[in-house]
Amino acid sequence: MKKILIVAPHADDEVLGVGGTIAKNVTEGNEVYVCVVTHGVEPLFSKETERQVREETLKAHELLGIKKTYFLEYPAVMLEQVERYKLNGSILDVVQKIEPDEVYIPHVGDMQKDHQIVNEAVMVAVRPKYEHKVYAVYAYETLSETEWNIPNTINAFIPTVYHDISGFLEKKKQALSCFKTQLSEFPNPRSLKAVDALAKYRGSTAGVRAAEAFVLIREIR
Repeated sequence: MKKILIVAPHADDEVLGVGGTIAKNVTEGNEVYVCVVTHGVEPLFSKETERQVREETLKAHELLGIKKTYFLEYPAVMLEQVERYKLNGSILDVVQKIEPDEVYIPHVGDMQKDHQIVNEAVMVAVRPKYEHKVYAVYAYETLSETEWNIPNTINAFIPTVYHDISGFLEKKKQALSCFKTQLSEFPNPRSLKAVDALAKYRGSTAGVRAAEAFVLIREIR
């Protein structure tokens, strides 16, 4: 049995990027944990919206079979105002509690600054200098963040690993359907049709019907 940790800057990022892989691992008997780093705060987000998002998150995680969800409660779209040592320490605490074998993090080239900051903070937390070592670290893509940043060699998402989610794409879309406050109509990238199209494109690249793509950051064998 493996322990897997998905770190999401915002609720729904974990399902957009890793939803099929989560469902697949749960079916295989592995333990999957999610750490949601931020939540909406006033005046940018109303308390009612935040309450709805929290309910949607827990519903989606229950559907996928997440073992436990950690909410760090940092302010969304304002992570650059948080002391770096506090954020790093909070994520390190989660990593050391779970002792995961694999960790999934947002792509460092994502447009949203919260994604970049979380990427860097997790990489501090998973340094192979602690008693427990994380054996694999992957970066995932998040529709409306990964593909919309200024194109350059640093921001480019160049996948090196493909997970076959042919039997789990529908489960992923069911989980995303829980996020009624976040989904839009196609051609918005945060739509079920866009998610379906990306999964089939990534699958075609790897010779399977549907896939999620990742960048392998580090692997210890």
